[in-house]
Amino acid sequence: MRKNIAVIRGDGIGPEIVDQALLVLNRVAELYGHEFAYTDVDMGGCAIDKYGDPLPQHELDKCCAADSVLLGAVGGPKWNDVPGSMRPEKGLLRLRAGMGVYSNNRPAKIWPQLADASPLKKSIVDKGIDFIIVRELIGGIYFGKHETFEENGEKVSVDELRYSEEEIRRIGRIGFETAQKRGKKLCSVEKSNVLDSSRLWKKVMHELAAEYPDVELSDMLVDNCAMQIVKDPSQFDVIVTENMFGDILSDEASMITGSIGMIPSSSLGATGCGLYEPIHGSAPDIAGQDIANPIGTILSAAMMLRFSFSMAEEADCIENAVSAVLTAGYRTGDILPADGNATKVGCREMGRLIIENLTKG
Repeated sequence: MRKNIAVIRGDGIGPEIVDQALLVLNRVAELYGHEFAYTDVDMGGCAIDKYGDPLPQHELDKCCAADSVLLGAVGGPKWNDVPGSMRPEKGLLRLRAGMGVYSNNRPAKIWPQLADASPLKKSIVDKGIDFIIVRELIGGIYFGKHETFEENGEKVSVDELRYSEEEIRRIGRIGFETAQKRGKKLCSVEKSNVLDSSRLWKKVMHELAAEYPDVELSDMLVDNCAMQIVKDPSQFDVIVTENMFGDILSDEASMITGSIGMIPSSSLGATGCGLYEPIHGSAPDIAGQDIANPIGTILSAAMMLRFSFSMAEEADCIENAVSAVLTAGYRTGDILPADGNATKVGCREMGRLIIENLTKG
């Protein structure tokens, strides 16, 4: 199978971690008889330096023409003083809108080898943490009307939380379809005891459930979900929720796994073309020093194989290789235990070790 992947190396440690992910993809292609072609795309600070624009239209067009997009990280202090409309992060927002990706999918998975890094009690961690939060990405309160005005002699601010049935239905389908590929359990999170938008959310989700009889649907209020994630995360398989709730819950979920350097993410829309990236930033303070952790990016590439290319076995191959390297005791600096009881390696060496452990199932 041949796939064209748009590659955004970006800024800071982005080029280093993306290079390792591409080496892993190349080896997977060799093992399984695929061909991955790469199209380089400039976005973020590097695009500002080159074009005076964080994402020119001709670069966005490359992404929209690809089968999927792999992104490292963008931004850094070098571009802090550029006008707000031209900041590196604006390129990312433009990319999401241009690609029409409305679903952000962030796994919360703790690798058993890194269990001690979690802030949760060992008795909780030992039950397992392995779920995905499916967050609606381009609607809700972040994209509603925002206004500040004077009323009765004081300033008043209003932010509109708005959802249509279709917006809920399309993110709900992503949630159900993701659950079908995992443990077939979907938890719909809202605040239907207070908000009209959440009552509509719950209604649409239950209508959709009839189309997915193989998936068990449950409902949970967002405040309870926040508590349950730290009380017993093992109960969750897939969580689907609106934009602001997902923003908050996904950050909470990433914290309980112990290291943001290990966590991938995907953003999906109506087509199979997705945007895949690690959740961490560009870390300009360590850029070019060969100490960044490439695993989040490598696992993002595995997500791309699984969810955009339907290459589940190939994705398993990558994840198994990561697990083998961690079991062997190799760690980049960000996941090195405090007692030093591990072998510290750099970015390139971690990539090499993972490639060495790629084995066709």
